[in-house]
Amino acid sequence: MAEAELATVSCDPSLVRIIEDWRRWLIHEKRASRHTIDAYNRDLGAFLTFLQTHLGGPPGLADLEGLAAADFRAWMARRAADGASRSSIARAMSVLRGFFRWLERNGHGANQAIRAMRSPKRPQGMPKPLTVTDTDLLLDSVDLLPGEPWETQRDVALFTLLYGCGLRISEALGLNRGEAPVGDSLTVTGKGSKQRMLPVLPVVREAVQAYLKLCPRQPGNDGPLFLGTRGKRLNPGVAQKRLRELRLLLGLPDTVTPHALRHSFATHLLGAGGDLRAIQELLGHASLSTTQRYTAVDSDSLMAAYRAAHPRAD
Repeated sequence: MAEAELATVSCDPSLVRIIEDWRRWLIHEKRASRHTIDAYNRDLGAFLTFLQTHLGGPPGLADLEGLAAADFRAWMARRAADGASRSSIARAMSVLRGFFRWLERNGHGANQAIRAMRSPKRPQGMPKPLTVTDTDLLLDSVDLLPGEPWETQRDVALFTLLYGCGLRISEALGLNRGEAPVGDSLTVTGKGSKQRMLPVLPVVREAVQAYLKLCPRQPGNDGPLFLGTRGKRLNPGVAQKRLRELRLLLGLPDTVTPHALRHSFATHLLGAGGDLRAIQELLGHASLSTTQRYTAVDSDSLMAAYRAAHPRAD
């Protein structure tokens, strides 16, 4: 298990206690997904194991504060030499950034060098949805972005809404405060002024409610739900820029856009056996053929669904 890998790493006892505090924060306060917690445990454990050899002994908090850019580059070079892909190295760098940022926020010291480190970029390919693991990691890593706490929580709420309800960016940013998805359903107005009702997951409600509590402005029910720094309705370009900054930190490809979160919503539902007609309704597509082109499920998933559903499959 990933937790066991981290637990077996030899560190200074004071650092061990700090890491346990960090893990509890991930689980109970940040409420990160199981995928994210596993990845964080695994990647931090691998980094600390590297430091044991690199520094010549169990690392302590002072060692982490004193690491230079050359130390981080040596670790990335070691990972590459061990056969790790650019995707794996980029993800691990995002884990370290999050851990060091937590250390600083909680008064455990700061490391300036990691702020200047750039993650290796993932190889480009055809536009495609995110994997479930990458989606979890993306949504759980929004706090890596700079800005005021309310701005970060706004981005968490927005990106979670796009993926959790399959909205277009224009539909999400067009919502007013009185239409906030804080109940079991959400009514949105899509293309052609057509309205559709969508179920709202608890994780979406919680993210939006957390944003509303932190938001410094109260524009009233007829005011915009998602605000920019000047108190106006959040511009789509700003939302796209924030997601672009996040994907660069995580080493994700250029295809990770707000629209890719909607794409991932549909693809993950279909891959899990969701009904194509129901997904069409959720997306607000007028034509089923549009939904068929829009979703992307690998052939193994399609064949599994076919064998499970066809009456003569046996």
